[in-house]
Amino acid sequence: MKPILCNTEMVRAILEGLKTVTRRVVKPQPVHESGFWKLGGAAWSDNLREITPFPCHTLYNRAPYHPRDILYVRETWTVWDGNYEYKADVDDGYGPFCSNCTIDICTGYCNSVLKWRPSIHMPREAARIFLRVTDVRVERLQEMPPYDIAFEGFRKQKDFIALWNSTIKPSDRAIYGWDANPWVWVIEFERISREEAISDV
Repeated sequence: MKPILCNTEMVRAILEGLKTVTRRVVKPQPVHESGFWKLGGAAWSDNLREITPFPCHTLYNRAPYHPRDILYVRETWTVWDGNYEYKADVDDGYGPFCSNCTIDICTGYCNSVLKWRPSIHMPREAARIFLRVTDVRVERLQEMPPYDIAFEGFRKQKDFIALWNSTIKPSDRAIYGWDANPWVWVIEFERISREEAISDV
């Protein structure tokens, strides 16, 4: 079982059943002349748009995930009153955690008590979302088919672009931002139960 980081917006889309694919930057970016694409001594053509890695392909060992891998989602979380709580469940960032708040009004004082923890520090036992990888391929970011916008959990491409750029450090956007059109891993998945995830490991 492997971890995968998802921000709050991505988590909400998965929980709503909208998101069934995610894209991650290929690092380092492919360089054709280096033989990165080579398979059995023959190089792929320069105008190749999409590759599906498979065993023995030079991309296969670089892929962060492979079909049939089981993933647990790391998301922004905290512990409150002995229970795991998740930021994706809270609209205002505070939530029903503090006696200073009512159902309809948040005073804001609970923010000094409730401290969200970064997703990267979430332990596996706190995970509530489990995924099974169904397909992995490589393609140019801007060449994603229009229907994949919906599978990414968005209605409009501009919203996906805004989210994508928000996940890239400003100093790296010239290389990995939307306008740079980098090569990306396209990871398709299906959501499964905790019991399925454990039994498949």
